[in-house]
Amino acid sequence: MTTPIYLQVIWLFLLAIPIACIAWTVTHEEVFREPREYCIKCSKENKTILGRKFFYLFTCEYCFSHYVTAGMLLLTNYKLLLDDWRGYVIAGFSLVWIANIYMSIYAFIKVDIKTERIEADLKQEVLKKEQEQQ
Repeated sequence: MTTPIYLQVIWLFLLAIPIACIAWTVTHEEVFREPREYCIKCSKENKTILGRKFFYLFTCEYCFSHYVTAGMLLLTNYKLLLDDWRGYVIAGFSLVWIANIYMSIYAFIKVDIKTERIEADLKQEVLKKEQEQQ
């Protein structure tokens, strides 16, 4: 039985959220810093190209999102537009694309928040110095 297209699209945008969250967390956040630094080192120093590429995928959110997407497709059996293997392929690339849009938006917002925080800290320091001089 074919799922209505509107439900498929809803699933597309919802499934991309945990994919983006997992891919971003593993490739950027502090909780995975040590394993990521190890993978960065191995991706540069491994003797084989296969070894270098294997470790690189844990450092790149775009690359890693493909593997998270594959896991999510296995977990959910989600297909997009077609009910056979082609639906998995279409769903896979669509989920990666949407997840990476989410990660780009998050990165933009995170930089903006960090910039505002730095500006606020600088203003606070200036005010503190002015008060000390008075």
